[in-house]
Parts: sequence; C-alpha cells; structure tokens
Amino acid sequence: MAGPINQARVKISKIFNGEPQSYTRFNLDQNNDGESSHVEVKLSGDGEEEMDSAEAGRHHATSTYTQRPLRTYKNICYGALVILIFFLAGYLIGYVTHGKSVASKLPCTTVQPEGPTDEGEMVHPPEPTLDWSDITSMLQQQLSSAAFYQQLGNFAIDEHEAGSPGDEGLGNKVLNIFKSLEMTPWTDEHYVQLQVPSRGNPNKVLFDSEEIGQPTGYLAYSATGTTAGKVIYANFGQMEDLKYLQEVKINLNQSVALIRTGKISLAEKVANAAKFGAAAVLIYPDSRENDVDRSTELYGHVHFGTGDPYTPGFPSFNHTQFPPAKSSGLPGILAQTITADMALKIHKKLGGKAAPENFKGNLRGLAKYNLGGENGLVNVTVNNVQTDTKIHNVFGVIKGFVDPDRYVVIGAQRDSFGKGFAKSTVGTCLLVELAKAITQMKKDGFTPRRSIVFASWSAGDYGTVGATEWLEGYLASLDKKAFTYISLDGAVSGAGAFRASASPLLYSLLKETMNEVIDPTNKVLTLFQKFAGSNFETILEPMKMEDGAYPFLTFSGIPSISFRFVSDGIPSDYKFYGTALDNKENLDIATKGRLGDFCVLAAQVAGQMALRLVHDHLLKLDVTSYTRLIRKHVATIHKRVYELKLASTMSSPLTSQWLTTAVGSYSRAADSLMNDIQNSDLEDKEMCRSINDRIMRVEHNLLSPYVSPRDVPFRHIIFGTGEFTVSALTDHLRDLKENVSGTNADFLRNQFALTTWTIQGCANDLAGDVWALDNEV
Repeated sequence: MAGPINQARVKISKIFNGEPQSYTRFNLDQNNDGESSHVEVKLSGDGEEEMDSAEAGRHHATSTYTQRPLRTYKNICYGALVILIFFLAGYLIGYVTHGKSVASKLPCTTVQPEGPTDEGEMVHPPEPTLDWSDITSMLQQQLSSAAFYQQLGNFAIDEHEAGSPGDEGLGNKVLNIFKSLEMTPWTDEHYVQLQVPSRGNPNKVLFDSEEIGQPTGYLAYSATGTTAGKVIYANFGQMEDLKYLQEVKINLNQSVALIRTGKISLAEKVANAAKFGAAAVLIYPDSRENDVDRSTELYGHVHFGTGDPYTPGFPSFNHTQFPPAKSSGLPGILAQTITADMALKIHKKLGGKAAPENFKGNLRGLAKYNLGGENGLVNVTVNNVQTDTKIHNVFGVIKGFVDPDRYVVIGAQRDSFGKGFAKSTVGTCLLVELAKAITQMKKDGFTPRRSIVFASWSAGDYGTVGATEWLEGYLASLDKKAFTYISLDGAVSGAGAFRASASPLLYSLLKETMNEVIDPTNKVLTLFQKFAGSNFETILEPMKMEDGAYPFLTFSGIPSISFRFVSDGIPSDYKFYGTALDNKENLDIATKGRLGDFCVLAAQVAGQMALRLVHDHLLKLDVTSYTRLIRKHVATIHKRVYELKLASTMSSPLTSQWLTTAVGSYSRAADSLMNDIQNSDLEDKEMCRSINDRIMRVEHNLLSPYVSPRDVPFRHIIFGTGEFTVSALTDHLRDLKENVSGTNADFLRNQFALTTWTIQGCANDLAGDVWALDNEV
C-alpha cells in the first residue's frame, strides 16, 4: 500500500505547490561526449520515475533540470479521487488499530533534549513537563542546613575588601564552582576609583585642641581636608531632625553635625546635613546596651548614588576614555565615623538646649543629651586617598530551552569592609548553593523555559559598584532580556520577622511564594501566615538606595526584589553591619542558633521565585499592581491641585485631566493584557513570547525618557530620585500653594506634562502594536 500512498502524497504536493521547491539529491556527472560538464538536480518525488542522467545530458546539456508537462484537469480529478480513497482507508485502519496499542506515558524525569535526526531536521526544544509541585519538591530536597554550614565555613574570611587578594580569592572560588557545574562561567573586569584611608596620614578629630581620637574606620568618598566648627547634635540626620533644629533657632551653617546611625543611610545623613549648610559630619554607632562595643570602628560610604562616582552613567571598562567627570551625589563636605567612646566624650562637652525625648540615644554613661552649638570647636581632618582598583564580577548561567535569551538574574555581594558575615558571606553561600541545586534539578529532568544568570558582585560596600558598572556596560540589551533581579544581600540577619522591598510587579509572586514555603519550626504554618498574618502590606518596605536591587529597578528598569529575615522588635536592623563584629558568632545569636535553617528558607524563597519565572509559559509579573499604585499617587496629586486652586496662588488654572486620562489608558492596557493572557494558547510560543515582551517593558517604560541616565541615573518616576518623579511633583504642588521660595509655576506644568506622557507611553507599549492602540490622548 505504501506505493499508492506515496503517489497520492506527490499529487497533493503538486496540486497546491506546483513542482517541489526543495532539492535534496544532486548528481555531478561528467559528459562523456566531450561536452561541457553540467549539474543535474533530481527532484525527490517519492514513487516517481527519474530521468536517466546520461539521456538528460545528451538532450539538455545546458539545463539544470527538466520541467515536467502540466497536468490536465482529468489527471487532477483522478488524483483527488485516489486521495479520498486512501484517506478513508487510512482512517479506518487507524481507528481499528488504535484500541490495540496505547502508547505508554514516559515519566517526567526522562525528558531530554532531542538529538539531531539523520535527515538533518530542525531540533525542537523539549517542552517543560514537570508539575510545579514536583519542582518545589525537587528544590526542597536539594537544600539542607548541613550544606549551608559547610559552605559558610568555606567562604568566611576576615579580610575581603573590594579588589583585595581576599576578594579575588573568593571570586575564584565562585568561578571554580560554576566551572564544576558546567555553567559556562565568565568574569567581568572593571577598573574603578575607590577611596581608602591614607596609610601615613590618619584622619583626626579634636575638640578644643584636645584629640578625641584617630579613628581607623572611615567613610569612603568623603571630601578631604580640614575644617572646624561648633558641634551640633542632629539625632539621626533625617530631614525632620534638621528642620526641628531650624525651628528652635539652632543654625547648622558651617557647623559640625554629630549624628547617630539608624533610620537612613550614611550617605543620606551627609547629604541632608550638607543641604542645611554643615561643614562636616561625624557619625557614630548607636546601639542598645551591650550590642556594640564602645570602641568598635564603623565603615561605610557617603556617595549618594551607586557605581563608580568618577564614571557616572558609563562603565569603568579598561578601554573607556575617562572624562573629567564625577557624580553629583559626591558630598562637598567632610564626613568621618567615630566610635561610641569618642562620641561620648563630645556629648559630655555639649551645652545648649536640652534635646527632645526622641533625640535621646543609647550611649552608656550619658545622663543628659544637649543640642550644642554654643561652646567649643570641633576640628575634623579627613585624609582619604583615591586609588585605581581592578574588580571582578563572576557569572554563571543555567540556560533555558525555549527562550534562552530571556533571563532572571540572581546576585550577591562578595566583598566587605570587614568580616561581613551577614552582609556578604551568607548571600554568596546562598548564590552557590542555589546554583548547585538548580543545576542538579536540570540533570534530574527540570527543563526551564528561560535562563537563570548567577552573579557574584564586587565593591558592593562602596555603593553597589560592581553591579552598577555591569548595568551601565550592558544597558542597551539588559532591559530587553533581563526580566527580574533577585538580590541575596543581607538575606539573613535575624529570626523574628520578614521584610521585603520590591517592584509592585513582583508582589503577587512574593505572596504566592510565601504561601508555599513552610516554616520548619511549625511544619504547618507558611511563611506568609507566620510573618504577615492576613496583611501582606506589613512585610513591605520602600527600597532604599543602599539596597543591592535599587540600581536594577531605578537605573535599568528591571523588576527587582530584595528580602531579609530580621530580628523582631523596633528597630529590626542588624547592628553589626559595617563593623568588625559582623561575624558568625553574632549572627548565630541573632538567628537564635538556627542560621542554617534560615539559610534554607531564604534559598527557598529566592529559588522558588526564580524557578516560577523561568518555568511558566507566561511571566509571573502582575501588571495590574501598578494601576493601583499609580492611581494612589494621582489621587494625592488631585488633592494638591484642588488645594492649590483654593489658595489662588497661580495666575492661570491648573488641571490634572490629562494625567487622569493617561492613568486610565494604563488601566485599560493592563486589563486588555490580562484578557489576552486568559484567552491565549499557551502552546503558541510566538504568542507567549509576544505577551511576555509586553510585560517586560512595563518597568523600563516607567523610567523617564526626558532625562539623561548620566545626569539623573535613577530615572524611575515612582521609585527614583529627582525633579521628574511623582513625589517631586506632589511636593512642588504643596510648596507652590504655600508660596515657598524657589517654586516655579511653569516648571510645575512641565513636570505635569512629562509625568503624563511617561505614563501614557508605558500604557501605549503595554497595549501592544501601534495599529492596535485605541485611546483618546
């Protein structure tokens, strides 16, 4: 029967396609009659007679093939009849034999990439076949407390400051592990400018010519030199603290601000003090009794930004032509850390007004807090020096089978000013253990659709330098390919609470993950039930500039998340960051002896989020979450516009109509996408890729296109910093109503326009192709 079926198939091909279009057999024959050689192409028509090559050479020496005569209408009819007969016969035979032989279903774990066929056919990637419950179970089986304790011992060293031999040694360890796992590892070199203390010329602090001390701790990127001024106690250095001093007639101009740690970053404390005219800032560790030894030195940086501040907006590769530029986030005033003992000496000498209750700290031996500003001068000398330093980022990748050019990035800081056990060692161990676990899962049958990139960053303690330089180097491609960043920095620093900072696109995924991970101490409660109860909002906090995920979200527009297990109580911050006391012993105490268990939990949270993002057909990113957030901000703007109208402080009326319309456009686009998702065919790879691309662009489209990433790196209109943000627009409305000096009605209108069109542009891209847009703007 095979012969007639083949003949019928050939007839179908010729009816719809004419002559065959692909030629698969070639004969190179030399003409024996002395004529020039020729190539004869034989058409592969199964079951048909072939023309003899020698006969073809004599009759058609200059032709490559002979066209057959056209079929007549009669032949077409015969062909159609033959097709119908054999179709019916084949259907009956298939129906009869189907009940006799049922193919057995292969187990999920045996799915492997198909090899090439003998005929050279295209190899199709294998479809992921494991259920989600199988994947979470496989991940859980690969993670253990014992493995983490062993890895923590392997990576814990006393000195691994950025660019040091210790940092490079740890980087090589990570690289070798990635090599052993066959993760196609690579390294990324950057030549950055770091600031370190001078070896022969120490920093000094004097009070009325009496030396308070020569601290070995320091703040990188401080201005250098010597200055003197009256010392004023400014609490945490928050804006409200400095405004209070202004209200009680204490002038910070050309003073030395004495500030305690906590609440905000060191860089923000210095930036705030500079805005109020301070000449220098002294920062000391302020902790509960017995938390920190009074002689403990404090380290950190005061660049109000991320990355190498001397190559703002572009990467510090070796071939970069460095212009004479520097970040606007570098402070213009001196900044220095001092110990609690040194701070106590200064506090005891302070006079002036008594500090309010909320200014009172935790210094042992201090009975009364005064604000100062009336007696004595503090002299501050900072002799830090800049040094060109080579740093290495280390990468490995687990490639996807369907969309390998789309990837989630999991990263951890590797360096530290001191031991940095909670700051960097734990995160590095989480990184390599997750890489090991998911590599083994892939060997056992897990087939991710998309890729996972594992990144070990250097110079994180100087302001996320390594990660930011990588983002700057590959900015043009990362926003089109990287769809999420998961930070492992500081993931475990306590045992009583859970905190997360994230893009709203990741809220639903985080909540779902916390509802799936079980608390090992209870065996019944999920992480969500234990730490969030019934209110998800209680675990969320704003993403700060010192967060390792911050530049991914606000500079590159990549949905990002960082999370951490912390101590319960207020404050929940780990007190040993930036000190030599950030060691295993203190972290064991903070985690109540269950450090390994919390490492497993942190790995499960990060791992399950990453696996979900690379496993599902469609990205688990909730675009409707931004609808709620943007509407919340716009509601505040509406209120301020109404208040401004009542105040009658503008010469012409202001309306928020077009901003409201843009928010409506985004809402409709998000709802339309959700409808497309519900009605999509998940087996249609092109459709899934198209939908995923629309989802991926949302975060990037919330970066303002109207400012330069070199001048304003954190361009996100919701989470960024600068005059283009929604919060800046809201503040400007308030200031204009109150006739605050420096307000500008024309600039306000410009802010309105740029905010409106940033949101509208995001909505247009989310809606799909330009010919599918349907809005009134």
